[in-house]
Amino acid sequence: MGLAIVGAILLVTGGILYFVQRHYQQKLYSIKLARKTTVAELKQLADQVGAEIGQGSLREYVKLSGQIKCDTPLISELKQVPCVYYQMQVEREYEERLTERDNDGETREKTQRGSETIASNSQSTPFFLQDQSGAIEVDPSGAAIETVQVLNEFRPEAGSARISFGNFSLSVGGSFPAGRETIGYRYRESILPPDRRILIVATASDSSGILSLQKPVEKRQKFIISLKSEDHLAQSTQQTATYTFYGMIACLGLGAILLVVGLIIR
Repeated sequence: MGLAIVGAILLVTGGILYFVQRHYQQKLYSIKLARKTTVAELKQLADQVGAEIGQGSLREYVKLSGQIKCDTPLISELKQVPCVYYQMQVEREYEERLTERDNDGETREKTQRGSETIASNSQSTPFFLQDQSGAIEVDPSGAAIETVQVLNEFRPEAGSARISFGNFSLSVGGSFPAGRETIGYRYRESILPPDRRILIVATASDSSGILSLQKPVEKRQKFIISLKSEDHLAQSTQQTATYTFYGMIACLGLGAILLVVGLIIR
């Protein structure tokens, strides 16, 4: 019966890997599908489309490389550094004592460490992508954004009813389950900093009256903001898709074998 359980777990894992592999395949497809262009070419295309069928009619799936420009960047919540996007997370790390019973009916206690997320937040602001030919506005809402980690700090429990870090503050007095002793809190934060060179795969549209890069309407088209070059991003995405595919095949194949064997010999 144990083999059957392991087999079932592997089959479930294989099913999960199928969807992960599919995600990376769709991402790779999007990178290849998007038309490589420049800001100047997009503005010229928008003018041509506007002259032919009216302003606000452009909708083109493209990829551009350039530098982030933002006159009024965000200030990240924890590290308090300039950025156009940040994501933060605060985790409570704790210890708890558990009682276990072995096969002989004997009980023993052990201490186990764990963690739980008690706060998380993300925020973005529009910015400009500037290449050698000009600048175009970017609305990063809904994008898969590659970030740089700027904070990963653990602070021991100080016995206070409130914790704070940077612009973050949270009351923690009496809000946790009994039996779990707080060791401390871990603060993590990642950002997309200004002036970094990035690759954007997005839809260019002037439907709002201003030509900008934004989230595609079609689900199969991914919205990507990456710190990697196009070649590097495509290569790493292909490698991940390949490794995930082989992992999926291995889990499904081995899982099916173990499940059948386990059911036969039970």
